[in-house]
Amino acid sequence: MTGYRRQVYVLCTLLFLAVLILLWAPFWGLRDIDLTSILNLNTEGRDGLIFWKIRVPRTIVAFLAGSALACCGMVFQAMFRNPLATPFTLGVSSGASLGAAIYVWLGFSFGFLGMSGISLFAFVGALTAILIVWGITQLRGSFSTTTMLLAGVAVSFFFSSLILFLQYLSDFAQSFRILRWLMGGLEVLGYDSVFGLFPVVLSGVLVLTILRHELDLLTTGEDLATSRGVDVRKVRAILFLVTSIMVGGVVSVCGPIGFVGMMAPHICRLLTGWNHRYLLPASFLFGGTFLTLCDTFARTFIAPVEIPVGIITALLGGPFFIWLLLSSPFAKSFNR
Repeated sequence: MTGYRRQVYVLCTLLFLAVLILLWAPFWGLRDIDLTSILNLNTEGRDGLIFWKIRVPRTIVAFLAGSALACCGMVFQAMFRNPLATPFTLGVSSGASLGAAIYVWLGFSFGFLGMSGISLFAFVGALTAILIVWGITQLRGSFSTTTMLLAGVAVSFFFSSLILFLQYLSDFAQSFRILRWLMGGLEVLGYDSVFGLFPVVLSGVLVLTILRHELDLLTTGEDLATSRGVDVRKVRAILFLVTSIMVGGVVSVCGPIGFVGMMAPHICRLLTGWNHRYLLPASFLFGGTFLTLCDTFARTFIAPVEIPVGIITALLGGPFFIWLLLSSPFAKSFNR
């Protein structure tokens, strides 16, 4: 099988699995359901309400979040040429977490335009982190990967310390609520989160699709990319802003969910190679499918109690990543 046919086969397989999981996941865990009520789009009964108002939007949000995190992780690994880069490398997650912690500590309880107050504060915190990292790189006078990385790490550590400080000042209930949010979760009700997350993810993926050739060249090094006509500074700035906004939108809705953005691009890179023409859609499909499966397991394993999906991704991602790190195919994937 030629390389092109193999890549197309992999993408078709991932697409089939993604569609299958999206159709199957909302039904998993429902017992003694009234299929007639569900198929007639009836939301008045108990089964219809659970299915259409909770299960379906939760599945869609899980797929969108996983897809966004995987695509952003792919971009960061290409941009920094670092296999350990994740969507949270530049401090966006810490900024969102700080915003959520401030909301809980102040005791607020409100919503705005269908968006919960904690999600709104988290998104503002993520934007704050983006602006700080952007400002630091501009003060340095160069938009280099080293400056971005160091600025992101500094901002992440600073915001993390502020979160610990707020937890220390909080009472038991507030501290537990902050800790629970930091575990990551997909407890959505209705389609407000879907409508809020869908345009952010869709527009971000479209921009990444347009810049897929530039991503290929960035993985080879700045000098070679520049010699091929790529405006490295401009492309890097666009990628930074687009991916950071995508991550901020996901974290504001779901909280920080780790390992998806680190693990999914590596696995897809082993399946499709380094060409972002195929790697981008593969990461999108695999990341969304993976997080949907993790969330389905999290809500059904010890039902009616739900496990935060961030715990599941960490339990699976840590050992699996170590196994990949020690395996020869994984080692070869970084020795281009």
